[in-house]
Amino acid sequence: MVTPKVYESEYRFCLILWEYEPIKSKELVRLCEERLGWKSTTTYTVIKRLSERGVVKNENTVVTSLVSKEDVQTAEINELVDKTFEGSLPAFIAAFTKHQSFSEKELDEVQRMIDRYRKGGEA
Repeated sequence: MVTPKVYESEYRFCLILWEYEPIKSKELVRLCEERLGWKSTTTYTVIKRLSERGVVKNENTVVTSLVSKEDVQTAEINELVDKTFEGSLPAFIAAFTKHQSFSEKELDEVQRMIDRYRKGGEA
């Protein structure tokens, strides 16, 4: 299944939804006003758009996600690597790490992920 595109403002909305779901739409409106400064009409419009694209479900005024945070993040990274780095993961990693510093703990975790992947598991 292809993960539907979630744009930046929608992603900020989804972060709230993922934190509180399942949630009544009225409560979601309140949280979006509080955290994002949105008017109720904006929140209801985003719920409608995301429902039409299969990202969320709004049943009996209860909103739940149909797509996980991890799936949305993975789709976004895949699009970035394809579009910006011509599909090259090494080029992406080289650019990402060029001006970053990593702790030993972070490097060890990345190495464990690579080792798991090589053994046929998921990173």
